[in-house]
Amino acid sequence: MNKFPVLLGLLALTACTGKPPQPQARPADVATPFDAMKASEQRARDVQKVVDKQAQEQRKQIEAQEQ
Repeated sequence: MNKFPVLLGLLALTACTGKPPQPQARPADVATPFDAMKASEQRARDVQKVVDKQAQEQRKQIEAQEQ
């Protein structure tokens, strides 16, 4: 009968240890000097995609007219 409370106490201690604490809030993103450069680079890629798509459509139109 004496072992039951001790065993119960040990079980409770092992169940509660080793768990990381729950995060309270996500830290705010820190702006770096390269963020603006990365955004400009992405805009340039998007513009290039649009230009490539328009050029491909124009080539298809030209090929369709030649036939």
